Amino acid sequence: MSGKTQSKEESSENNSEKGLDELIETLAQGSRRERQQAAAEIAAIAKEDAQQLAGSIAPLVDALNRPEAQTRWEILDALTEIVVVDARPCEKALPGAETALFDEDSGPVRLAAMRFLCRYGSTTENRSEKTWPLIDEAIQCYHGDLEFQDMLVAVVEFSGGKLSKSVKEALKERMSFDAVNGRGSLKKRAAQIIENVS
Repeated sequence: MSGKTQSKEESSENNSEKGLDELIETLAQGSRRERQQAAAEIAAIAKEDAQQLAGSIAPLVDALNRPEAQTRWEILDALTEIVVVDARPCEKALPGAETALFDEDSGPVRLAAMRFLCRYGSTTENRSEKTWPLIDEAIQCYHGDLEFQDMLVAVVEFSGGKLSKSVKEALKERMSFDAVNGRGSLKKRAAQIIENVS
């Protein structure tokens, strides 16, 4: 984990050497390794200042179609940060995020997709209704999987957002079993979600 953090810090320092336009171009034309490195640097830039990337949604969305998992999860992480500064154009990433959410080969890709969908869905009632069916399906599909606890952290954030009444009710119903019968952090997070939507 510290290696990943270190590489992101290093890549942030290297950003002055490689311009943002060049990084985005690499997402489309680079080798597998170059795309992964560019995606990691873009994710680091998004964490520092997502506003820099707000005008570059189309190539980021396109990068969700790359075959390598790391490129996709790094770009989803970047898009998750961009939602905070400009959610509207991030709607174009929904099809790619849906595909990533059900990626059978990569837990990190599924988790990054869940984080993106929860962040995007929490911004308005309409968006909550658009993303809820996917979030709900993921809660059911990945219950008990390795990344599920981290997914729940994203759902906690989602539950504190601007959700429609119907989504609040559905989320409350979905988490009620774990709030009563779960254990440890699962029970705690489920209870927190229910409290947020009540």
